[in-house]
Amino acid sequence: MNKKEIAEIKKQFTPVNCTITRICGCYVDAEKNKKTKIKEAFLSLPEEEMFKYFDIFKKTMSGRLGKNLMNLDFPLSQEKEGGTQEFLMRIRASKLKNDELLDELYDKVIENYDYHENYYIVLIHAVYDIPGKASDGTEMHDASEEIYEHILCSICPVNLSKAGLIYDVAENNIKDRIRDWVVSRPETGFLFPVFNDRSTDIHGTLYFNKNIKNIHPDFIENVLGAPIPRIPGNEINVFSDFIMDNFEGNTTFNFAESLVESLQEVREQKKDSPEMVTVSCDEMEQIFEYCGVPDEKLSDFKENWEMYFSNEPVALDNIHNSKTAKIVTPDAAICIQPDKIALIELKEINGVPSLVIPVNGELKINGMEVELK
Repeated sequence: MNKKEIAEIKKQFTPVNCTITRICGCYVDAEKNKKTKIKEAFLSLPEEEMFKYFDIFKKTMSGRLGKNLMNLDFPLSQEKEGGTQEFLMRIRASKLKNDELLDELYDKVIENYDYHENYYIVLIHAVYDIPGKASDGTEMHDASEEIYEHILCSICPVNLSKAGLIYDVAENNIKDRIRDWVVSRPETGFLFPVFNDRSTDIHGTLYFNKNIKNIHPDFIENVLGAPIPRIPGNEINVFSDFIMDNFEGNTTFNFAESLVESLQEVREQKKDSPEMVTVSCDEMEQIFEYCGVPDEKLSDFKENWEMYFSNEPVALDNIHNSKTAKIVTPDAAICIQPDKIALIELKEINGVPSLVIPVNGELKINGMEVELK
């Protein structure tokens, strides 16, 4: 799913556009006990509750593609009888009315979700009547040819509210606030099936995870049955290892500057794309060639790249910071906008390699203006 397709489904989480038919939930305590369960028609909920649930569902489909949101494909083995994809298909077909299937899903989540506090599993079923689109991109609601039937699962921490004092209107007094167990915004979740090319694609799921440092591999592998993706926070380290292992002797200051500038140019060229911005193996080879890596170092590039990145496109956000290029020495750190990195020069001063930064305008140190004399 790309940004536009995700946004189109998120638009349904409003009272006017609501396509949700049913909601189910299971509250799990820190000892992994199912404390209570709910199951009812979504439109029967009080309006105040509906708005709070809408917020949860929107957050389950929010974040950066390639980081918080990951498109996962099912292996063919999981689409056979007894596989995880086939199990999710049965849940969707049941429209969340089969208690045994729901309990089986809850049990799978409880067994594989690495979380040691209370949490709330929320599951919805929705049917979106996909409107057609005119040649100018406007929606034609009377030209629908397909429905998108899907389920969305959200896993929300449940935390005790903070202690504090309140003003009691009835008693006209300041008193201790009663602490309640509050359902927080989701930490993890998934949409099934995915909405690709504005159509149902049963061969994949959109996985959401708020904390990119812990993507819950057991949950992905055993609940969703999908291959565990590369951890987004580690890709920059893998990228650095790839460069150091394959281009030793060529990682000069000029090379590093050119690499930052080149990746920034890729971002500018693809900024209007609705898809997540990625860099392919072929594109990276061209970038490294432009940055001055000699041909003999690039002779086995594709084979070497595959060892580190499985010959798949890499999310640009995972290897390149769009806001800051950071230069670190043992004694100092310099942060600069990526498109300004060429301003910094490496020169030898009194026999010592030194970084030289031109001062164009004012200079401040800890907020104090410094005279340029």
